[in-house]
Amino acid sequence: MTRSKRVLRAALATAGIGALSLTACTGPVESSSDGGSGDSGSTVTVGTTDKIVSLDPAGAYDNGSLTVMTQVYPFLLNSKPGSAEPEPGIATSAEFTSPKEFTVKLKDGLTFANGHDLTSSDVKFSFDRVVSIADPQGPAALLGNLDHVEDPDDSTVVFHLKAGNDQTFLGVLTSAAAPIVDEEVFSPDEVTADSTIVKGKAFAGQYEITNYTKNELVTYQAFDGYKGLLGEPASETVNYKYYTSANNLKLDVQQGNIDVAFRSLSATDIADLEKDDNVKVLKGPGGELRYIVFNFNTMPYGAKTSKDDADKALAVRQAMADSLDRQAIATQVYKDTYTPVYSFVPSGLPGATEPLKEMYGDGEGGPDADRAKKRLEEAGVDTPVSLNIQYNADHYGPSSGEEYAMVKSQLEDTGLFKVNLQSTEWVQYNKDRTQDVYPIYQLGWFPDYSDADNYLTPFFAPGNFLANHYSDDKVASLIAEQQVTTDKQKRQDLIGEIQSEVAQDLSTLPILQGSTVAIAGKDVEGVKSTLDPSYKFRIGVISKK
Repeated sequence: MTRSKRVLRAALATAGIGALSLTACTGPVESSSDGGSGDSGSTVTVGTTDKIVSLDPAGAYDNGSLTVMTQVYPFLLNSKPGSAEPEPGIATSAEFTSPKEFTVKLKDGLTFANGHDLTSSDVKFSFDRVVSIADPQGPAALLGNLDHVEDPDDSTVVFHLKAGNDQTFLGVLTSAAAPIVDEEVFSPDEVTADSTIVKGKAFAGQYEITNYTKNELVTYQAFDGYKGLLGEPASETVNYKYYTSANNLKLDVQQGNIDVAFRSLSATDIADLEKDDNVKVLKGPGGELRYIVFNFNTMPYGAKTSKDDADKALAVRQAMADSLDRQAIATQVYKDTYTPVYSFVPSGLPGATEPLKEMYGDGEGGPDADRAKKRLEEAGVDTPVSLNIQYNADHYGPSSGEEYAMVKSQLEDTGLFKVNLQSTEWVQYNKDRTQDVYPIYQLGWFPDYSDADNYLTPFFAPGNFLANHYSDDKVASLIAEQQVTTDKQKRQDLIGEIQSEVAQDLSTLPILQGSTVAIAGKDVEGVKSTLDPSYKFRIGVISKK
């Protein structure tokens, strides 16, 4: 830490406040109800039904929050639109200087929008606080292989890893765990309030936030001090509007009141918009997963229930897996814009297998009620089993209600289950799920980086973000081993073994795999290029003719 920053940090505490080189708020604004109109000139307006949990990288690990962070915070490594390949962002070089040391050299003259210098001290601070805060809604699990961070001078950062040859670390440095924040604004030991971040102008990405009303309207203004990989943004100003109704979002993009709609419209709405000559329907890679999470403490026969029985709890999970008809859900609810998924890693990624197809149901991907019944009988489970399942409709789209109505119907049609469905608004939902409120619940996943590990480590490694009390020593050991295995085929074999092990335990039950979709006006350019394998929605490429 530089001397001036050390002094300031002490004052705040007293007050209680693979080689890679360069070559290779001012306050809330008034917000209308759903809808509105985009400004002319260089202003672009984007609409979404997504929600922001927090602007603090230590306190959020969700798509809505990450979308904001992608625009306003710098990253050591980043990828160009249309690519998922990590390149230096605010760095001149980034390389393994030994198997357990990854060294980054920062560019000269980096600053935040508030005028504070951005140095290696801020980088160390950013990673240290994610690990130490370890917020249950945060991304600390991604840094499981990080031992400590060193900042020997203002422009040098050395990451010391627990295990050498980490095959995922470049991806981690582009992820939700890796935004660089201002140590003169953020707290070192607790999640910092959105209002503090915006007032402190603690931004150094392509954009800074100039007006902020949480989950209503965010106004982005191009930050002229940005020195990262992405360069100057295509639009000077971007308004990001948050909708409570997908119907209103659809209407506004059809009528030209907004320029882009990104997350989340129903499959029926998307099919309808594909027939509208006034808009473009744009689709990206299919890395999204939709799945069910089991809380191992509070689900039927869970460890903290009055009828604690691990074998019966496993039988319930496995019988549910036997009973679901994924193809019917994909076709009837999502018009085949989603496809069935039979593993924890989506098809198409190296190492992906399909153990759930053979292990459950009819052995070919379909349901089998007789097999489910036999499992429950052999475990001594009384039927029908009462299941409390929670889902969310605003974050995961309006079709979630139909999806989980079908899940309920399919389970109850076996005669083995009685399902109670409940829905909760996203911000509350995301808090509740980490506090053992929901025995069984819906989640979805957009990856941080394009590697099978990102579908395994955050879910099944110790300290995972699910906070569902699942742990398995063998799975944890295999995850750690694949991260540092340099032989590609051996690593893929390990990834396959992990999938088979977790398929037996069923910490989660994957249902569908889908692609990202955005709707844009005919005069809007650049949207397709941000629907890329990095899975980051970057507004800096969007402009109007």
